[in-house]
Amino acid sequence: MIKIATTSVFVSDQHKAHTFYTEVLGFETRMNVPVGEHLWLTVGAVGAQHDVSLLLEPGDSEIAKNYTTALYAAGLPVMVFSVDDIHAEYERLTGLGVAFTQEPTAHGPVITAILDDTVGNLLQLAQYVEHPEM
Repeated sequence: MIKIATTSVFVSDQHKAHTFYTEVLGFETRMNVPVGEHLWLTVGAVGAQHDVSLLLEPGDSEIAKNYTTALYAAGLPVMVFSVDDIHAEYERLTGLGVAFTQEPTAHGPVITAILDDTVGNLLQLAQYVEHPEM
């Protein structure tokens, strides 16, 4: 069986990203290991799947810069995070100064909101109000 272990998001500043993803979004640090001039820096949801992590990957390569810049300019989020109460998260995060490009908006069985992670990416929050049959 193949499982998701780590996925990555390119960030313009690993230290700033670490602060945002832990202190603002509420993730916990999983690994913080120096690798040359950068870090192997992973975070994950507190109390959830310890075998699934998000790598805050240095985005200083030309490919990463082009990728993140194009997605951001198009208004496309690089990742979707699920939440139980999107309106409560929206209020909590805006209270912390987080900038949203889309307020909570219903799209059929899901309510979404899009926020700026301060390190070059848009992230989407999603609350499923109806779970499709699998």
